[in-house]
This record gives sequence, structure tokens and C-alpha cells, in this order.
Amino acid sequence: MASVTLKRNYRCSQSLQQFYSGGPFVVSSDGSFIACACGESIKIVDSVNASTKSTIEAESGTITALAISPNDKLLFSAGHSRQIKVWDLDTFKCLRSWKGHEGPVMGMACHASGGLLATAGADRKVLVWDVDGGFCTHYFKGHKGVVTSIMFHPDVNKNLLFSGSDDATVRVWDLVAKKCVAVLEKHFSAVSAIAVSEDGWTLLSAGRDKVVNVWDLHDYRCKSTVPTYEVLEAVCIIYSQSHFALSLGAFHQQSRKKKSWSTGICFITVGERGIVRIWNSEGAVCLYEQKSSDVTVSSDVDEDSTRGFTSAVMLPLDQGLLCVTADQQFLFYSLEEHLEEKWFLKLTKRLVGFNDEIVDMKFLDEEEQYLAVATNLEQVRVYDLSSMSCSYVLAGHTDTILCIDTSVSSYGRRLIVTGSKDNSVRLWESERQCCIGLGIGHMGAVGAVAFSKKRQDFFVSGSSDRTIKVWNFDGLSDDIEQPISLKAKAVVAAHDKDINSLAVAPNDSLVCSGSQDRTACVWRLPDLVSVVKFTGHKRGIWSVEFSPVDQCVITASGDKTVKIWAIADGSCLKTFEGHTSSVLRASFLARGTQFVSCGADGLVKLWTIKTNECIATYDQHEDKIWALAVGKKTEMLATGGSDAVINLWYDSTAAEKEEAFRKEEEGVLRGQELENAVLDAEYKKAIQIALELRRPHKLFELFSGLCRLVMPTQICAWLFYRTLSYNLMLCRKREAGDQIDEALHALGKEEFHLLFEYLREWNTKPKLCHVAQFVLFRAFNILPPTEITEIKGISELLEGLIPYSQRHFSRIDRLIRSTFLLDYTLIGMSVIEPVSQGDLKTGSLLHSRKNMDDVLLTYTADEDQEQVSEGLKEKASAKKRKSLKSGDGSRLHKKVKDVARTNNEAVPLQA
Repeated sequence: MASVTLKRNYRCSQSLQQFYSGGPFVVSSDGSFIACACGESIKIVDSVNASTKSTIEAESGTITALAISPNDKLLFSAGHSRQIKVWDLDTFKCLRSWKGHEGPVMGMACHASGGLLATAGADRKVLVWDVDGGFCTHYFKGHKGVVTSIMFHPDVNKNLLFSGSDDATVRVWDLVAKKCVAVLEKHFSAVSAIAVSEDGWTLLSAGRDKVVNVWDLHDYRCKSTVPTYEVLEAVCIIYSQSHFALSLGAFHQQSRKKKSWSTGICFITVGERGIVRIWNSEGAVCLYEQKSSDVTVSSDVDEDSTRGFTSAVMLPLDQGLLCVTADQQFLFYSLEEHLEEKWFLKLTKRLVGFNDEIVDMKFLDEEEQYLAVATNLEQVRVYDLSSMSCSYVLAGHTDTILCIDTSVSSYGRRLIVTGSKDNSVRLWESERQCCIGLGIGHMGAVGAVAFSKKRQDFFVSGSSDRTIKVWNFDGLSDDIEQPISLKAKAVVAAHDKDINSLAVAPNDSLVCSGSQDRTACVWRLPDLVSVVKFTGHKRGIWSVEFSPVDQCVITASGDKTVKIWAIADGSCLKTFEGHTSSVLRASFLARGTQFVSCGADGLVKLWTIKTNECIATYDQHEDKIWALAVGKKTEMLATGGSDAVINLWYDSTAAEKEEAFRKEEEGVLRGQELENAVLDAEYKKAIQIALELRRPHKLFELFSGLCRLVMPTQICAWLFYRTLSYNLMLCRKREAGDQIDEALHALGKEEFHLLFEYLREWNTKPKLCHVAQFVLFRAFNILPPTEITEIKGISELLEGLIPYSQRHFSRIDRLIRSTFLLDYTLIGMSVIEPVSQGDLKTGSLLHSRKNMDDVLLTYTADEDQEQVSEGLKEKASAKKRKSLKSGDGSRLHKKVKDVARTNNEAVPLQA
């Protein structure tokens, strides 16, 4: 058997989050993204894979209205706070905001030019605003009810504004005359949607009175009324050159209905029935009607509540039709041609905006392409992980689904079994998307189901009635049209409380059950004979699973622990502690050498069984994690919980190992390049590489070497007073100074931030502070204050630099004052002579302490101390010579004075 590679890390690569809670939404001009209202925030969602590009915290209460500019640069929002905000979609920052209505804004529309914004309010007013200035340009009042819909005329040359209200009227406002030019009264209920024809001379209005009125904008008369026999929520015009119109024209040309097609206006309606219908205004003819609804309605929805579709828009660039359902789903439709030369609307994509609480989930096959998810609904949603869209929905249960399991039969059919609060189990076939078996017999909610692992011809179920049942489905035919009744071939009263989890052994010989009675039991199949009972947990057991290779079982409990048990004698082999709350799921990985667990603390943990070590912890959920699915091919993970978020985790062990090897190899090459740059005296390149490799010690060595080279000319003249290398030193000084300035000039803001972090650390140590002060001096000479303030976190770095810098300068100041005392002592001992005014003029170069850089004084402190010690030695030798050679006193005194004068030229340098 090949050795098992332990997993070291998982990486969350995809996530399906809540992005729509109902209410307003807008589609971009190219259809690439959708801006959706999600509570008090706005989600910018990719229309391809439902990923959230950005989240805008509007802070305006629940979002009630949205609009987007024609160039997709600006987003307009309004909430219950009555504040209208303008957002920049490049930076996602609020550009301006204002209040205008006395009630919530119920609708918004942006002019085709992008310069005007119209708002409709619950205060029965219609206001028009200048987008750039934020001031009101038009104030329209006349509606007697809440204004629910509003739109500008699509032709920029026609300055008309249309508004629909709960008072069953549509008003036409002239933006030039600033008055109402027409009141369209034909509806008997609230107007829900309005649309303008392609030629701009026909207005369609849809209402909850189940009709569509067609208005002539020449004289504002009602041309016709189209009865639809359902409460309408949206009406969309079909343009003549669109794919919809061309397909309709070809179909009706073959059907010999060209007369009605050529004269009328084609439009789409959606409403409470949840079906899409296409009409022609001429003769009120229904050209197409869906045979069945794609909207899944919960059984507990009240009769008076909204069902079906709540809105619909034609997607730009002829991308099809987008319909929004009452349960926060986005359905994308496109036209498909049939073999019989007919066409129909095909549901190409379903994006679920809100999943509610994730109860359970399982991968549908070994390819890990589809994920079956059970939420707090009576439906199973199957997601295509490549696009993160809901491929289809399995509906049939009458109450919430609590558990789910999947399997591939011996005939290659992908099967799904579900248990529900309606006390039944259902068997589904994935390919046909239908229920093929129904099992009734439990007296309580079914909380656990598990397929057989080897034969794939039975499954087991556990219920709150404390019983376990074995269901046989062997022999099901492929052409079943109605679900057959499944029969239980074995039943056992297993526990004293609800059964939470079931697992079947890899060889189908055993089944393990976990219960709220704090025990787990192993039963022999098919007769459900008790084998062993595991006792030791202090709280209920939420999850059980057999090891794929060993004779043991793993259990996860509400006592915050995970235990591994031996089947042979029921003993506890290992206990794993680490979760801070109940552990809800645990599954084996890497052929039973590792396992992953998740719990009510919102954490996912990766464990190694041999070492009892938790090697990784992931915090990507904000609430309990109820569901955990492990793929069979790559052992990818899927987690979901109470936060309605589904996270997909990919094993990144190999990728990170390869990345680490690549970085190590690159580091070796860059390290060699750094050494070569140092040898070639290319300090600019060396400094950049040292910062890139994050080597502060090497960087200090570079700056320390440059600090010795780049010193003021006065200090250099003093140090090399008696040497012949002064000119050579000046040349090296200029070259080194130019290189360090070039190196600092080439650094970016992030590199400067890293450099200042190193300088802050060096500045705290007396042996390294002179280099830190030297680099700070050069950096502050190069960087203007405006750029320094733009460095991220510069205030904290400066707060760490200032106290130690003050301490260093205080120490230097004390050293300078001590040199004056030494001068006074030597003068009093007649070792040196006082400096006259003439000597000050000639020695002005050496007394330019005030003009000398304070940063470089720290470098010369140690050198000055050496000079002072040399002066003391000269003093002692002079006294000795004076006592031994008193006869040559005058000559010796003159010599000592000369020596002292020589030394005296170095002492005031520190002063």
C-alpha cells in the first residue's frame, strides 16, 4: 500500500453567501454584475458565479430603492432613513448624500444622460435631482397613494417622466414645463410596472388588477387592454432585433400568424403564478406560456402572501431574461430551439440569494462537481460548483428536510435519500430530477439517513421516535414515473432519545447510531442485532462515522470532545479536545490517519490522530456549522451552518509545499545576488534585495558600512589629518552617499514602512542607534513630509522612534558638557593653553558644532573618548619629562604646549 500523505492545510477558495434578502436590485449595462439589496447593505454580485465582489454598508436602514447610472460608474441607494446616497462603483465610497422625501423612497430611476435622478416616495411625491449637485430640480405632487414605480422616457430628447402609484393611476410629467401633462386612469388596483415601447410612442402599464393597459403617448388614450388573469409584478418589452423577437417572428411565420405579429407590440409578463408568458398587444394574444413553473413555493406559505415572481428585466446585450422569485432566487432564461422546429424558454442558471440555515449537505458523485444541500426548507437544492448556481431543486417533502445522503448505484445512477420532519424518507434520482421512492413508517421526524457503502441497495434511517429502520430499494426500474412505496425490512428500538446520526460500515456489515442519550451503538446488519455500546460522552452525540481502514468509530459530542472507539471491546482509544463549544460533525481523512471536525463555535479543525495534534484551525463561519461534506476524489470539504454560508475548502498541502520550495529556491538565488551586489559595491541593489528578502541583519551591515564612509568632511579631515588618503576617502564618500540616496529614492511606500520598522528596532539599542539615526537623517532629507504622512502606520512608527532618539541626544549632550570640564581641568594644570580669538578664527572649521548634523555626533562619541584618553597620556608624559629634565624646562614647556595645542584641536570638536 502506498504511503499516505498527511494534509497540512486547507484553503477556502469559494464561498456561497447570502447576497439578496428581497427588494430592489439593478443590473449593470453589460450584465456582468448585479447590485442587490441585502438588509441594510448592498451586495455587488458577479452574475456568472454568484460571488460577492464587494459589500457596501449603506447605513441607511433597510434598502428600499436602487438605481445605476448608464455608464455603471455611480450607484444610487435609498433606505428607511430617507437618505439618498450616491456611491462610486470604482472605490465603493459615498460621494454625496441628502434627504428629500418625508417618507421612505420606494423607487428610483436614472436618466439616460446620467445627469438626473428621479425618486418616488411613500409621501406621494415625485422628485427629480441633479446628480452632480445633489439639489432638487423638479417637485411633482399629485398622486393620492404611494408611488411605487417610476421611469424616464428612454429617448433623451423626450423630456417625459412616468410614475405609477397605489391609487391605480399613471401620471406623465413634462420635465420642461414642470407639470403633469396626463393622468392615465384605467386600472382598478395598484400599478406595479410600466414600460415604454421601442419606438417611444406606446406605454404599457401592468397592475395587480390582472391586466396590461396599452397607452398611446400621442394623445394619452388607452389603445387596448390585455387581460392576463394573474396579479402582475413586471412587464418587459421585446425589442424587434433581439433574439426573442427574431425567434418569435420565425415561429409565427411558420404558424401563419404573421398578421398579428407584424402590427402589435410583443411583451413579457410575470406574476404570482410563477410562469413566464409572452403576449402581443394586437388582439391580446398569448404567444407563449410556460407549461410548468420553475418557482419552488414552500408549503407553509400563506395563501395571501406573495408567490411566484416579484420582478423581471430583459438582460442587456441580448443575454436573455432575468426573473426574481419571492424566495430570493434569480432565474436566467434563454431561448432554446426544439427538435420539432418550436422553441421554448430554458432555465440556464439559478442563483440563490438566500439559503437560510444550512442543515446538511453531501457531494453528489466522486467528481465533486455537484453538491446537494438541505436547508430550512422542504426542498433539496443541487448546486453546480463550477458556477455556484443551483442546477435544480428536488421538491416533494411537506416539511423541513433534516438530513441527506448520496450514493452511486451499481447501475451508475446517482441517488439521493432525504429525511424530513414530515416523518418520511424519500429516494431521488439525480438524472431525472424526480422522486422514485417514498418510505413511510416513522412516528417522528427523521433526523439521520445513511446509504450502504458496498452494495448500494439499501439505506438506513433514524428518527426522533428512537428507532432505526433498514429500507431496501434493490430492483427499482429505470422507467418509474411515480414514486414507489419503500418497505422496511428491519426495525429496532435503538436509543432512549432522538437519533442524530447514522453511519454504515465500508463492508455493509455494521451500522452505528449516535443519540442524544449520550451513547453510540453498533448494530449488525441486516437484522440490527446489537454488537457494542459506547458510553463515555457527557452530552448528546451529534455525529458518528466508521474508519475506512480500522475497526473503530469516531464520535462528535456536545461535550466539546471527539472520541475514537474500538469496535471490538467498546473502549475509548483517544479523546480530542480543542473546540470551545459542541462538536457537531467529524469525518475521517487521509485513509483514517486524520479527521476534520466542526462545531457550534464556528470553527473547522484539522487533526492528526497519531499525535493527537490539531494542526490547523479555520474561522470562516460566524455561527454554528451544522453540515460537513467530504469529497471522495480530492477530499475537498464543504461546510455550512446557521450563517447561511457554504464554504468550499481545497487541500492546499501540495500547492503550499511547492510554493515553499519555489520561494526557498528563489531566496537562495536572490541571496547570492545580494552577496554579489555587496562584493561589487552596488549598495542600491543590495539594499533593495535585503529589504525584499526581509533580512534586517544584512541590511544593518550595509547601512553600517555606508555610515563609516559617508561622514562630514570636517570629521574626515580630523581623522585623516596625518594620512595621505584624504582625497581617496572623499571620492569614496561621494560614491557611497550617491548610492544610498539612490537606494532610498527607489523604495516604495511599503518598503519604507518595512525600513522604518527595522530602524525603530535598531534605535532601541545603544550599539545600533547611530546607524538608525544616520539612515533616518538620509531618509528625511529625501522624503517630503507629504509622502511621509502617506506611509501606512507611520504615526505608530514615529511614536516608537521619538522617545529613544530624545534619550540618545540627551546622552550626547551630557558627553559634550563633560568635555568642557576636561578642557577647564587641563587649562588649569597648564597642560594646554586657552584658545585665543585668533585661534578661534583659524579653527572655525573645528568649532562648527552648531552647523554639524546632530545625527552624526552619535558616531563620533566613541572617537572623542579615545582622543581624550590620548590627551591624558600626553599630560602624564609631559610631567615626567619636566621633573627629570628641569634644566631644559623652558624648551620642554614649549614642546608640551605644542603637543597640547595639537590635542586641543581635537577636543573642542566634540564641543
